[in-house]
Amino acid sequence: MTESAHLQAVTLSGHGVRLEPLSFDHAGGLVAASADGDLGGLNYTNTPLANADAVSAYIRAALDGQAAGTMLPFAVLRDDGTALGSTRYYDIDPSVPTLAIGYTWYRASAQRTHVNTACKRLLLGHAFDALGMRTVYLHTSHHNLRSQAAIERLGAHRDGVIRQHKRHKDGGLRDTVCYSILDTEWPAIRARLDARLAAG
Repeated sequence: MTESAHLQAVTLSGHGVRLEPLSFDHAGGLVAASADGDLGGLNYTNTPLANADAVSAYIRAALDGQAAGTMLPFAVLRDDGTALGSTRYYDIDPSVPTLAIGYTWYRASAQRTHVNTACKRLLLGHAFDALGMRTVYLHTSHHNLRSQAAIERLGAHRDGVIRQHKRHKDGGLRDTVCYSILDTEWPAIRARLDARLAAG
């Protein structure tokens, strides 16, 4: 990956899920997904409020980041086309190269299923095996203990905490818990994720 290159939009699929390049065509499905469990009311998540205006603004911001070359957002779908949520690559730095995976949210009925493992397997595989990333980062709020546990189950290394790094939806300050996976660590993590998905 060269410093001037933008990541190309790509569809990733496997293990019963499909990651499609995010577009306004996904708006209706994401409104329904964000209404599943009232996830938009959680202060520390990236889930938009379950209405068309909020979802439209969410998609617009993601596509603006894609146009700037700093993000590559996806809609997360089941194989039957049902919208499950959204995720993205962000903080893309082709000079190393590195990127982060985040802005991830799923409808409540998809949580605590294989969906997150499948999505991370697809995203990490594409980042390391196709794009040649040296490091992939994952960040989450200090309040989001479920997200921290999920990232740690992937085998990511906890690097530390950036204090008062961002703001939550209510304006309160957020400490960001930072994790990373190196390219040299990816083969062992890939094998573990493949085994977990194969076991169901």
